Amino acid sequence: MQSVRLDATDRRILEILQAEGRLPNARIAERVGLSPPSVHERIRKLEAKGVIRGYAAMIDGARVGLRTEVYVAVALSLHRRERIEEFRTAILAMPQVLECHHLTGEEDFLLRIVVPEIGDYEDFLLHTLTRVEGVSKLKSAFVLSTLKRDTRLPLPESP
Repeated sequence: MQSVRLDATDRRILEILQAEGRLPNARIAERVGLSPPSVHERIRKLEAKGVIRGYAAMIDGARVGLRTEVYVAVALSLHRRERIEEFRTAILAMPQVLECHHLTGEEDFLLRIVVPEIGDYEDFLLHTLTRVEGVSKLKSAFVLSTLKRDTRLPLPESP
C-alpha cells in the first residue's frame, strides 16, 4: 500500500479531526487559515484517497454494559491460504471481536474482544471461537484496567 503525501495543512486538518471529529469545517478552516470550502475539498480528497476511513463516536464500553475486555492470541493448525481466509471470514461475522491482527511468531492472530461479563466470554469461546475450523490454540489475557487508549495517530512529516 502506497503512502499518501500530506502537506502541513493536511496533517493539521487530520490532527484536528482526530481530536475533535465533530468540529464543523468552518472552525477547522479558522484553525488552519483556509476558507471553509478549501477545507471541505481537502477533507473530501483525504476521504477519497482512503486516508480518512470513516467517522465514529468513541463509546465507553463499561458504561453500556461491556465490562470485560479480552485479548486472545490464536494459533491455526494449518497455514494454507484457504484456512486463513475461512478464519478471516468467520471473525468478520463476530461482533464481539473489535480488532483482529494477523501476526508473525507463534500465534497467527491477535483478537480484541469485548463482552458484558466473564461468563459471556466463556460462552463465546466455547460456542463460537473454538468452533472455527482450524483453530488449534487460544491464549486469553483479560484486561484489568486501561492506562491509555487513543485513536489518534502520530502523523509523520512527509519526506
